[in-house]
Amino acid sequence: MTGFSIDSIVKKIVILFLFPAITLLYSCNNSSENVPDTSAIKINLKTHRFDKDLYAIDTNHIGEGLQQLSQKYPDFLNYFLDTIMAYGINGNYNDTVTGIREGLKPFLVFKDFKELADTIQKHYPDTKNIDAQLTDGFKFLKYYFPETPIPKIIYLSMGLSNWHSFPIDTNTLCIGLDMFLGDHYPHYRAIGVHDYMRAHFRRAYIPASVFLSLYRGNYPLVTQEKTLLELMIQKGKEQYFLHKILPGTPDSVLFCFRQQQMDWCNKNEAFVYNFFIQNQLLYNRESQNIMPYVTDGPFARGLETANTPEKLTPGNIGTWMGYRIIETYMSRFPKTTLKELMQLQLPAAQILEQSKYKPR
Repeated sequence: MTGFSIDSIVKKIVILFLFPAITLLYSCNNSSENVPDTSAIKINLKTHRFDKDLYAIDTNHIGEGLQQLSQKYPDFLNYFLDTIMAYGINGNYNDTVTGIREGLKPFLVFKDFKELADTIQKHYPDTKNIDAQLTDGFKFLKYYFPETPIPKIIYLSMGLSNWHSFPIDTNTLCIGLDMFLGDHYPHYRAIGVHDYMRAHFRRAYIPASVFLSLYRGNYPLVTQEKTLLELMIQKGKEQYFLHKILPGTPDSVLFCFRQQQMDWCNKNEAFVYNFFIQNQLLYNRESQNIMPYVTDGPFARGLETANTPEKLTPGNIGTWMGYRIIETYMSRFPKTTLKELMQLQLPAAQILEQSKYKPR
């Protein structure tokens, strides 16, 4: 692979839809050292508020409204209606069609959906700030991967589908604003969102969500028969990529940790690494024993102590440690480009060995 290919993501997306002080400084911010100058890179990011346009339709004349909307979204409207929402309208914009009468119309007029649309409008009267952050991110993406096309951005709502952001083809990437309504949006619990996952639903996480979705489309996370170390290296590469594309973004945002958890990680790096060694976890392949350390969770099992309450130890701490290993590796091999790192096929144990990683 020469770079990022959004086309490689499309089949995965369709299938899934169809089957619905120094330490303080370090802990607070993604380091801005050695950030390349991207001021000469021009990005003309096109964004569209499909969510607003859809809810502006006259619900007494939905078919007519869809015909007008299809002029603005000729390559997206039917994908939304038939693939994402599975209404089965198939371009038949007539109010008598079952998919409009029993699918789309309730989505537009039912009280809960209208309240959701109103809440989105309240939180996002415009997306200028997000657009600016994404533009900066795409500049860095172009710097590291010059051949990568820049998709247009479509903001939408899918009725709390639990889809945050996803590309649908080379030209289009969707952001579900319904999934970025903040910690205290009351209806997330109804779709299985636990308190420890709240950071993923904050406005500040939108750029990370977008670029992580692009990354995973090209370098999917493979978990089957992998050791904890192999998973840590995979997740570490993901995070290293995000740190390069979104420099200056707080680590707490990129890792989705609370700041107190970031502080604890940075102060207890050696303790965490020794815990993995002493409990023979690095080369363990038993999913139930290792996955909790590389996925979101309320706490990191076994790391709590008399002086450390569970809430300070993030469940996804293995991802953070994987990033530390990759960061150390790249400091030893500074001529390695970001693209070369992404394509690096060295065994995880060899990456660890060559990094000479020594936890602080």
